Amino acid sequence: MKQIQMLDLKAEYEYMKDSIDAAIKKCLAHQKWIFGPEIAELEDTVTKYLNAKYCIGVSSGTEALVLSLRALAIETKGEEFFNKEDKIITTPFTFTATGNAIARSGATPVFVDIDPETYNIDSKKIKEYLTSAENVIGIIPVHLYGQPCNMDEIMGIAAEYNLFVIEDTAQAFGGEWSGSKLGSIGTTGAFSFFPSKNLGGFGDGGMLSTNDPEINEIVRMLIRQGGKDKYNVMHVGYNARLDTMQAAIVLAKMKYINEFIERRRKIAEVYNKDLEGIEGLSLPKIPSAASKHSYNQYTVRVDVEKRDLLQKFLNEKGISTMIYYPLPLHKMASFERIMEISGSLEVSEMMSQEVLSLPMSPLQKEEDTYYVTETIKEFFSRNT
Repeated sequence: MKQIQMLDLKAEYEYMKDSIDAAIKKCLAHQKWIFGPEIAELEDTVTKYLNAKYCIGVSSGTEALVLSLRALAIETKGEEFFNKEDKIITTPFTFTATGNAIARSGATPVFVDIDPETYNIDSKKIKEYLTSAENVIGIIPVHLYGQPCNMDEIMGIAAEYNLFVIEDTAQAFGGEWSGSKLGSIGTTGAFSFFPSKNLGGFGDGGMLSTNDPEINEIVRMLIRQGGKDKYNVMHVGYNARLDTMQAAIVLAKMKYINEFIERRRKIAEVYNKDLEGIEGLSLPKIPSAASKHSYNQYTVRVDVEKRDLLQKFLNEKGISTMIYYPLPLHKMASFERIMEISGSLEVSEMMSQEVLSLPMSPLQKEEDTYYVTETIKEFFSRNT
């Protein structure tokens, strides 16, 4: 029986082996493990790729969010942290880190519902909330699964209400909106180099992008305990730098990023064509010509009474799947006493019961992709 993984990292390593091994050997030779030369080189490479002004290597995508918020508190309020009166709008249908970062910055997360077609925060509902809300300071849109949010609408709202925008681009490296790379449009962008991402390392890592020179300067202090001089710091900082080894590996993989994203898009094309028209199965939609999905995940919706049955059936046929995410943030105990909710959030709750992510490995063979689609069609033919 075939075994099809969500993501085959071993195959990716074999494909890039020479480049990655050479990068690791270079680190072993120079032994500069803290702020080694690969970090500056990676920052420069990603800065040019995004067409941004600054990129800073950090320890994770989560810390990229926290550092963005901390830098904005220092820049806009002259304070180390926000406070609970400061409200930041985001989606409840995301990984826990998005909401946690807001809480860690001292602010209050405000959860606004999503668009069922894109799984992303609904900009119309953001505007509805803002018509009567007070003390809102920013928005964190999440480009979920690699699908761009409508950044024209979000940036327009931000300009109207004088809000900052932090793009949570953890799953969307290489995606675009209106010709601009995601992460280069908002006040800052937060990227993850977790191994399963489009651009992943061999452990934790991340990057923060910005066009604001003051944020760049503040973040560079925060990642090294809060100061230019580690023995005389200016801010409450972190040990949040990117490791030299992770920078070297990610830099080696950068050579393949455009090729691998195009491979993901071709797999998505097969899924779109071969699964079209199945009753009870909804495919991801690209709502605008401005949007270029990077397909970190290919996520479908299945009628709630069949989703778990389909996942079990696929698993029995050797096909791995994942549910991102089974519980929206507003249903988690950690946010119960610190959040604000706008509306019912019923779409987010519905999506958590319907979404299912299919295998999306750049080196996935076409025959394996068709095996996935044929197995899905077999399930629905038996369960009509």
